[in-house]
Amino acid sequence: MFTYTADFSSLTHSIVKNFIKEKKVAIDGTLGNGFDTDFLADNFEIVYSFDIQKIACEKYKENQKKNVVVINDSHHKFLEYINEEANCIIYNLGFLPGGDKAITTCHKSSIESIRIGIDILKSGGMMLITSYRGHDEGMSEYNYIQELLYKLPKNKYAVMKHEIINRSNKSPVLFVVEKK
Repeated sequence: MFTYTADFSSLTHSIVKNFIKEKKVAIDGTLGNGFDTDFLADNFEIVYSFDIQKIACEKYKENQKKNVVVINDSHHKFLEYINEEANCIIYNLGFLPGGDKAITTCHKSSIESIRIGIDILKSGGMMLITSYRGHDEGMSEYNYIQELLYKLPKNKYAVMKHEIINRSNKSPVLFVVEKK
């Protein structure tokens, strides 16, 4: 069994825990089953967590975490709900695990959200994007995200790509954007 390469969520959490110094505001752009939101809630003062699926939001609200604001809306609407800079933004793109696989994140709203997120990301903050390329929209989303991230000014951002290269070209990819 693999350890470092086995699970992108664990890798994401390790990066956040070890490399983000200020842990005040975090955003989970894709609530899903709440795994990332739980992690962020344990490590940040306040977490804004977005999902378009009402069932995901209602289920998570049952946890009654006082420092989590659950928002049943698209992640491209950050600015309608958040009026402060974020230290961390996490995306786990694709579809809700165990949910309807026909409902996925879409490249247009994801790209818009990532652009907005980059702007509201605080200096010293990080954005971590796990992109799943195993379905058509996921591959399209991945291509648009990579194109956007390649164009970020290197004097303001560093972008790293984690990818398992001896697997299918449809395996997940983790992008890490660090703001100077």
